[in-house]
Parts: sequence; C-alpha cells; structure tokens
Amino acid sequence: MGKADDREHYVPLPDKRIPVVLDVDDHYVVDVRFDTRVERTPRVLEIAEAFGIGLDDKEFVVFDKLDIQVKQGDIVYITGQSGSGKSQMLYSLERQMRERGLAVSNISATKLEDLPIIDTLGVDTNEAIKLLSSVGINDAYLYARRPSELSDGQRYRYRLALAIEQKAKVWVADEFMAVLDRVAAKVISYSLQKLARRLGVTLLVATTHTDLVPDLSPDLVVVKRFREKLRIDAIENAAKLAGERVMTTAEVNELLLKVM
Repeated sequence: MGKADDREHYVPLPDKRIPVVLDVDDHYVVDVRFDTRVERTPRVLEIAEAFGIGLDDKEFVVFDKLDIQVKQGDIVYITGQSGSGKSQMLYSLERQMRERGLAVSNISATKLEDLPIIDTLGVDTNEAIKLLSSVGINDAYLYARRPSELSDGQRYRYRLALAIEQKAKVWVADEFMAVLDRVAAKVISYSLQKLARRLGVTLLVATTHTDLVPDLSPDLVVVKRFREKLRIDAIENAAKLAGERVMTTAEVNELLLKVM
C-alpha cells in the first residue's frame, strides 16, 4: 500500500534532504488497478506453447491506494514514461475534486467554438478584451481570428482565458505543452504558474517532459514509473521560488516573436 504519509517527502537539495511535514487536510486517494485477461485464440495458444508464455489472468496495479495531499493553490507536476499511469492519476484527482464540489476546468478538453475569439467569452467586448489580455493575447488582429487560426501557443492561452471566465478553482492539463516547441512551452509555463498563483488556482499537469519543472515551479513533483513505482517530492517554498524566477532576454524575445 502506498500511503504518502507513510513515505518520506523530500525537498531536492544538492547535498542533503529535508523531511517535509504534510497537513492532514486535502488528501486524495489514487487507486487504479484492472484485471488482465488474454483471449485464448488458437494462434495465441500456439504462441504461448511455442514460447512458454503464461496466459493466467492477473490484476495489474498502477496505483495502490496512494494517499496524496493537494492543497488549494498547489501546482502538481506529474511526469514519467508513456504508459506509466500519469493520465490515470491526473483524471483520478480531477474526478475526486469534482466530487468534492470544486469547479474544475480541463484545459486540454475544452471545446472551442468556430467563431472569432472575441465573440466567445465575456458579457461584452470590454470584458472579452480584459480576459484575453490577462493571458497575454493583446494584439487586436488576433481578436478577429477563430481558434483554428491561432498558433498553438496562442490557442493554449485562449483556453486559459476560457478557464478564467469559468471561475474554475482547479485547472487540469494532460499532455501538458506536448505540441509546443520547448522555448514556447517554457515561456507559457512560466506565465501560467504566475497566473495560477495570483488567482489561487490549483494546477494539475501531466507530461512526459521534465524540462518545465523550473518554469512551473510546482509544489509537488510526482515521478511515475511502471507498475507501482513512483517518487513524490514536496517542494518547500515553491511559491517563493517561483517569484524569484526571472525570464532571460532570450526567453522574452522568444515570447514576443513566437508566442504572442
């Protein structure tokens, strides 16, 4: 059984580790398992006999009653290999948060209307401009474009504007920044964590990439491997570290040239 309270949570440091004491509130239990059964067709039986493969039915455990604490306003970064169970953990947390009455916006799954973006949010033009500006979409010529006519980075920012309008307390993103070039991904991640912390929103992301940790400055980093193997690092003073992060000139240039 993998209770997070029974394992040690550490802040990664170059030469030592400091135990982090977690509160008892805001706990979620992630329990993902399924039965596997091989259909015994003639060819499958032939292969099993030829190569000595067992065909017994088995229970495959991805998460064994993992007890994890996620406080309101936390940023949680779930990473690991493809097929390791990142998405299952993300969706389990999303489901439990919805069941507890939290307003959740799944950024990745938001349906986009085929209309000029200025017509898709806000009660009037001024509110729409304010929402778009809050996520860095400031160019008037973009307001008349449809979502399909935006770049990947612009479209992601537009999705964030929709999430803000919904007044969601939790933002969820699977395959986080997977389709963006890495510089644009880092720039948007940096802006996203600042926005989430300013609004007090909980942010849950899952991705195979590990390069966005410094930019997102998460409170929890979950590294999921196959089967039940995982590591959870609780980062002390993550919000403070995020505030100390400064964008380089190169990143600002990339922001202006590629993302906006």
